[in-house]
Amino acid sequence: MAVPPDRGADLFDLHFAEIHRYLARRLPEDVADDLAAEVFVIALGGGHDPSLGEPRPWLYGIVTNLAARHRRSEVRRWRAIGRAAGRQDAGHEEDVLDRVDAARFTRPLASALAALKQRDRDVVLLVALGGLSHAEVAAALDIPYGTVASRLNRARRQLRKALGAANPFKEDLDG
Repeated sequence: MAVPPDRGADLFDLHFAEIHRYLARRLPEDVADDLAAEVFVIALGGGHDPSLGEPRPWLYGIVTNLAARHRRSEVRRWRAIGRAAGRQDAGHEEDVLDRVDAARFTRPLASALAALKQRDRDVVLLVALGGLSHAEVAAALDIPYGTVASRLNRARRQLRKALGAANPFKEDLDG
């Protein structure tokens, strides 16, 4: 059942920018553009059952499924960011110092994210980049609330371990 045109326009107007922003933080800009549009093609074609609650988690569920199709390229991207963050280009002294400082955290974080299982990475990215609550993540991924908490907890442990001394929040976590 398709969404009526007036409701479809409302759905698009209310959520497109947020969905696109999430995708753009997770995927290359051109992929984010394409996938954000595809989210709404799917959403408007399939309709949203109001009995399922708010459309936001439903839209993020579509986003997550589409992003999963790009899983291999996403992992390659995180690995490339990790490799690129380790490079230091010659240039202005401050730029070099900024890059060194950023690389200290970006490279290990990108590598650690790439090493996570896709289902754990999806939860982390929906919370960290999408700003979704645990309940919204559960709805988006169609998993129990407790599963969100356990996946997020497991991912945090793995990220802390992988980041080790490079963890910019180590002091906050330890004390």
